[in-house]
Amino acid sequence: MESLNLIESVLLQLTPERLLQDSRATGEGIRVAVVDSGIEWSVLAERARQRGREPPHVEGAIFRPHGPPLPYQGRQSSPHGTTVADIIVTLAPRVQLFSADVFAVGSGTTIETVLAALRHALDVWQVKIINLSLGIVEQRLQPPARRWQLLQMVEEAYYRDVLVVAAAHNDHPFTRSYPAAFAPPLLSVDKALFPDPLQFAYCLRDQVEFQAHGRGYLGPFATEPATSWAAAHLTGIAARLLSLKPDLKPFEVKALLYWLSRPRPSSQPGSASSFAPEPTPSEHAPAGEPARANRPEERS
Repeated sequence: MESLNLIESVLLQLTPERLLQDSRATGEGIRVAVVDSGIEWSVLAERARQRGREPPHVEGAIFRPHGPPLPYQGRQSSPHGTTVADIIVTLAPRVQLFSADVFAVGSGTTIETVLAALRHALDVWQVKIINLSLGIVEQRLQPPARRWQLLQMVEEAYYRDVLVVAAAHNDHPFTRSYPAAFAPPLLSVDKALFPDPLQFAYCLRDQVEFQAHGRGYLGPFATEPATSWAAAHLTGIAARLLSLKPDLKPFEVKALLYWLSRPRPSSQPGSASSFAPEPTPSEHAPAGEPARANRPEERS
């Protein structure tokens, strides 16, 4: 048997069990923006009480296309954002959450509202991770200048060492959705079903690179497989890693996730099987099962 080279021998020390199950991998000190439909703080606080945990730290704001953000009152505009936040704190209970509600004003959201939320997350909240369990289909980013505005914001986050996690469209690869299609500077996530919520895979398909567990634990559509829930799972996993070394750059986090997702003898890709959230998701369907639950979409 050939002896391993130095790089391989070092990388073999990096296993999901060793990193994700480390007692310090709790999300402690990591600031996460949830750009979504708001977070119902009382629901998360009750969930924490049931689990014997401290309630999560949540700040926030309500965003609109023009003008300053409105104050956050601890409420959601729809349950979607609370389901996303619950997944994140289930996996990384010590994160600091920042609720960016982009659906509270008007009948939907706009690219201008999303951009305002991203700007606030970068400049004011100074977060380390931005979770975007929403998407904007290509047809709604016309003229092309609107798409470039979004890309420039994602790239700015990358160069400021902020990790952006974006959900692919639920009908991927048949429908392209942004910003997930801007794959290189962010973590793009498709849905699959895994027996372990800390399990994930690198599976490049039409510019979307990762798969993570696609079911949530709380809310009316949580058991329906959806990319929104998958993105939240990968955000929680990334927060666990960053709490071990907060100065990791986005490309380092991506490379580490890629390495951890590689199959290993007697283990699943990206598995850390001793972890089990409560409640456990209901029965598993085949990986990639279509979802009926839609994640929020931007309107023109």
